Amino acid sequence: MKSVRLLFLTALLMLPALSQAVEIEGVTLPDTIQLQGKSLYLNGAGIRTKFFFDIYVGGLYLEHPGSSAKAILADTGNKRVTMNILYGEVDKEKLTDGWEEGFKKNQSSKRMKSLKARLDRFNALFVTAHRGDSIVFDLLSDGSTHVSFNGSEKGVIEGSDFQQALLAVWLGKKPADSDLKKAMLGQ
Repeated sequence: MKSVRLLFLTALLMLPALSQAVEIEGVTLPDTIQLQGKSLYLNGAGIRTKFFFDIYVGGLYLEHPGSSAKAILADTGNKRVTMNILYGEVDKEKLTDGWEEGFKKNQSSKRMKSLKARLDRFNALFVTAHRGDSIVFDLLSDGSTHVSFNGSEKGVIEGSDFQQALLAVWLGKKPADSDLKKAMLGQ
């Protein structure tokens, strides 16, 4: 009985440590968020770098945390990806060029044709981002992707195929940043 009590007390003491927010480069990411009445858990977070510059802190929230990119891409539950800008200024063209490149690297030509009009609408939602700005992508179980900039919703793109293509920019076979992919997968 004493060992059971000790195990219980140890578990209670560990709970706060397990439910801590994560801080990366001054950006705090909560361990859980609420989205459409469901809890999403921080699966992983890291820094997107390019040419040795820290561009943003990216976080991935899932209803069902996991470490398999393939399983996460196939999961139809709610998801959130956050981008907290670290770099001084990321102009709109760099953002939209990045989306174009990320989609093309991870999609077939045929699939790109079916995504092109929605990718164009998606790219039209962006503006130049500055240090401290946040971009949030809520990928909902109904197949819609909600894009917010600094807490203000900018638009919605329909289609679970679009969601998978967007997530593949981070988690696909040719991610924008392989270190960030590993971090988002909690590895």
